[in-house]
Amino acid sequence: MDPQPTAGAVTDSPTHPGEPARPDATAMEPDPPVDGRDGAPGAAGAPDVPPAPSSWPGGPVPPGHAPADASWAGPYAPPPPPARPLARRLLAPAGTLAGVAAAFAYVGTVDPNEPGHYPVCPLLRFTGLYCPGCGGLRSAHAFVHGDLPAALGANALAVVGYGIFAVVMVVWLVRAVRGAPMRLAVSPYLWWGVGAVLALFTLVRNLPFGSALAP
Repeated sequence: MDPQPTAGAVTDSPTHPGEPARPDATAMEPDPPVDGRDGAPGAAGAPDVPPAPSSWPGGPVPPGHAPADASWAGPYAPPPPPARPLARRLLAPAGTLAGVAAAFAYVGTVDPNEPGHYPVCPLLRFTGLYCPGCGGLRSAHAFVHGDLPAALGANALAVVGYGIFAVVMVVWLVRAVRGAPMRLAVSPYLWWGVGAVLALFTLVRNLPFGSALAP
């Protein structure tokens, strides 16, 4: 039995005896290259993607690339806003303080203890009950004139409000001088607490044992 010729071996041509046959073309044909862009590895190489440069002076970084320097900032990055002048930073707190000071000056000049200068509280007029703000003008008048006991007797809660306002104004002015924004984040629980204090103050000052809080 004759041995079978192996693939690609040279044998006699069946049509021309004695002449060596050509190698099998299908057996000798090399594998076609695999395009790297289809995601399969092959001899053709990696996908046709340019390497990531260290910087992109001409525009934004193309998708899929990241600058080599982590502190890199593109040419179109917005610059930080310039610092405002001190006069502009003090405009809002100084204006608020001037408005409140003008109101206190008016109340200090026009005595609310004399009738006819200010309107009467509607709740007190129609029901005879004191609201949380009743006596506030008399308290402010006494506070402007330096009579703290009279101010507390007219409306103690208003005097507490004067102190809170003073603290807020000091913080606001200091932050404005330093160039820091003033933000007051008040939680809903604080609002509920303020409402509870106002309700309790109103209730107590309308009861016989709370007559010291009544104006």
